[in-house]
Amino acid sequence: MSKNELNLSEYSNLAEEHSYVESLESIHGSDAKEFIRVGIDTDNSSRSATFIQKDSSIIHCSKSLDGVEITGIAKALEQYSWLNDYLWKLIPHDKDEITRALNVKPDQGGYFIGIKKGVKAQKPLQTCLHIAKEKFSQKVHNIVVVEEDAELHIIAGCSTSDHLNSGLHIGVSEFYVKKGATLKYTMIHDWGENVYVRPKTAVHVEENGVFISNYISLKPVGSIVANPITTLEKGATARINSILVAGKGTYMDMGSIVQLNGAGARAEIISRAIVAGGTIISRGHLMGNEAGVKGHLECKGLILKDGLLHAIPELSGHTPGVEMSHEAAVGKIDKREIEYLMARGLDEQEAISTIVRGFLNVEIEGLPADLAARIDEAVKETEKDMM
Repeated sequence: MSKNELNLSEYSNLAEEHSYVESLESIHGSDAKEFIRVGIDTDNSSRSATFIQKDSSIIHCSKSLDGVEITGIAKALEQYSWLNDYLWKLIPHDKDEITRALNVKPDQGGYFIGIKKGVKAQKPLQTCLHIAKEKFSQKVHNIVVVEEDAELHIIAGCSTSDHLNSGLHIGVSEFYVKKGATLKYTMIHDWGENVYVRPKTAVHVEENGVFISNYISLKPVGSIVANPITTLEKGATARINSILVAGKGTYMDMGSIVQLNGAGARAEIISRAIVAGGTIISRGHLMGNEAGVKGHLECKGLILKDGLLHAIPELSGHTPGVEMSHEAAVGKIDKREIEYLMARGLDEQEAISTIVRGFLNVEIEGLPADLAARIDEAVKETEKDMM
C-alpha cells in the first residue's frame, strides 16, 4: 500500500477513557511535554479558552472570556439545536471515504467554538487533539462560528505520544467567518513517523471578513493529505501560509483552494517546503469567479536530500476583470549564498543552517511571543535532522 492510500479497517475505534483534568497547571509529565511542543500553554492566564482531547476523551475544557463558547461537538449539538444548520453544510457527508466514516456521536470527538458578535478576544484560544493509544483511529468533527465583527485567534496543536508507533487521525472542520469578522487559525502538527492524517476543512468568509491560516509541520509523519477550501465573498480576505519539512519516510500532499466569489475579495497563498529525503506535493489553486478580485500564489521549495518536491500552482479565471498571479521555484541552496556567509566567518554547516532558517521564516501574524520563540526553536532542532 502506498503512502497516500489508507485502510481504515486496520485501526481501532475504541480507546480507554482518560481522566478529566480540572486545571491545566496540573498536567505534568509526558502529556505536558507533548502538548507544549505543539503550542499548548499550561498557563491558563495566557489563553482565553482551552480544549484538549486525548484519544476520544475530552480531558480539559475551560474558558475565561465572556462571549466565547467552547465544548465538545456532541454536547454542543445537544445544547444548541441551531448548530445543526452548520453541520455538514460546507463539506458533504458523502464526499468520500473519510466523510462517510465520520458520524457525530457521543463517543466521537471534536469541538464547537463560537464567539459572539463584536467580541474581540485579546488572548488566543487553544485546542489540542492528541493520540496516545497504539493503532487508534481518532475521528473528530469541528465547527467554528465567528459572529459579525468578532475577532479570534485559535492555536490548534495536534500530536501523538512518544511511545506511539502507528495511528490514524481523520476529521472534518467547518469554519464560518461572518460579516466583518476575523479568524486567525494557527496549526502546529507533530504527528509521528507512522501516523496517517486525513483532515477535511472548509471555510466560508462573508463580506469584509478576514481568514488567516498558518500551518506548520516540521517533524516526521507517515502521510498527510489535505486540501482545504476557502470561499470568499465580497471584500473578504484570506492569507494562507504553510511551512513544511519532509524527512525520510514522510509523505505530504498539501494544498489550498481559494474561491474568490465576491468583488474586492483578496487572497494570498504562501508555501515554503523542504525535502530532506521524503515527498512533498505542494498544491495551490486560486479561482477567480467575479470581476475585481485579486490573488497571488507563491510556492518555493528546497531539496536537501533525495526525495520529491512537486509544486502544482493553479489559477482559474472565470470572468473578465480578475487579477491573479503565481510563482513557483524548486531547487537547491545557492552555492554563492553559502560562500558569501563563509566569507563572513561562518563555517559551511552554519552557513547552510542560516540559509535554511531564513527560508522557513514566513512571517506569521499575531503569534504570541512565547509561541513564536518555540517555533523558532523547533526550526533549529529540525535543521539537525535535515542535515
